[in-house]
Amino acid sequence: MQKKTVRTGIIGAGFAATFHFESLKKVHSTDVEVEGVFAIDTEQAAQYAKARGIKAYDSLEALIEKVDVVHVCTPPVAHEPIAVAALEQDKFAIVEKPLTGYFGDGSEDFNGETFPKTDALDHSLASMERMLEAEKKSKGRILYAENWVYAPSIQKEREIIEKTGAQILWIHGEEAHSGSHARTYAFWKFSGGGVMIGKGCHPLTAALYLKRVEGKARNGNPIKPKSVSARTHAITRLENFRDEGHIRCDYHDIDDFSLMHVVFEDGTIADIFASDIILGGIHNWLEVAANNHRSICNINPNTAMQTYNPVDENFKDIYVVEKTGTKQGWSSPSPDEDWFTGYPQEMEAFYRTIAYGGPVESSSNLAADAISTIYSAYVSAEKTGAEVAVRTF
Repeated sequence: MQKKTVRTGIIGAGFAATFHFESLKKVHSTDVEVEGVFAIDTEQAAQYAKARGIKAYDSLEALIEKVDVVHVCTPPVAHEPIAVAALEQDKFAIVEKPLTGYFGDGSEDFNGETFPKTDALDHSLASMERMLEAEKKSKGRILYAENWVYAPSIQKEREIIEKTGAQILWIHGEEAHSGSHARTYAFWKFSGGGVMIGKGCHPLTAALYLKRVEGKARNGNPIKPKSVSARTHAITRLENFRDEGHIRCDYHDIDDFSLMHVVFEDGTIADIFASDIILGGIHNWLEVAANNHRSICNINPNTAMQTYNPVDENFKDIYVVEKTGTKQGWSSPSPDEDWFTGYPQEMEAFYRTIAYGGPVESSSNLAADAISTIYSAYVSAEKTGAEVAVRTF
């Protein structure tokens, strides 16, 4: 089969846009032509474009017109309008996490701690419905950039579940580190919430995905979330928090620790932790306790390589692993961090779908269930952990 050429555009020019571009270099099933980039920050876009030999566009509309697919790598507040604009032109939209959300009432002094969380749930579900409706009318599709779904360990677990007919009894997952890169992350009005949505969406979506896999393998019907109980905390904003300079602590109105307890339609459960108060690098993992096996999926860190370095300065030009505070002593340098995290596999799968058709593992409906679960969890946390029903798509 002759390779097809796919023209692509990048929306946003920050951290996510950088690793999206790098992952596109590893797509083999199609010839990817990166047409250009657009970002509100024109200077940042110009620098991004110059470094990669592509064009910086003056408008979103002009870039969408030139391409087959756009990568939505902006803050979450802009995801819906950009994705809908692409879909209305029958273009595909690869959208970073979280897919959408609630970003306040538009007021400058909006505070994420004081508004009713049912507002967040209602508005986020309405946003999700608008995106799904735009997708339904379009020749394009939403491809949800949840890399955990494509991480090698999660895909291996998918194979085990499908081939052994496993019943998942309990999933236990976490994403944590010492704080986000983005300045805007500190404000609910830009991020749509705190750590529960910003980090918790990763292990949650992986858990929702594996329960879907289980149900489809058994009788063709995905097993979906039924209810959620949750707690959130803002540990670094406590008056007695002692800042030693290692953990980000300038958050304005968001949570930095969360726990979601999810009950599925079949009565089985998942517990999902997320936090910004963990030192020592990224801590991303998912444990599956099934009726016929147990798996621990280490996303990051991994021990494929272990190195002892007696002097931090020796490794000044060596990348070890994301978010680690020191390179001295024993460490686990990742030979290919993107591979373990699922970024190239994710893009390979997306571009196969764009070019040749076929299903996508990380779909808009999976993203919708994740959004619904998370904002239902915020309602639960507001009620100090009361169980809240989850609407699924």
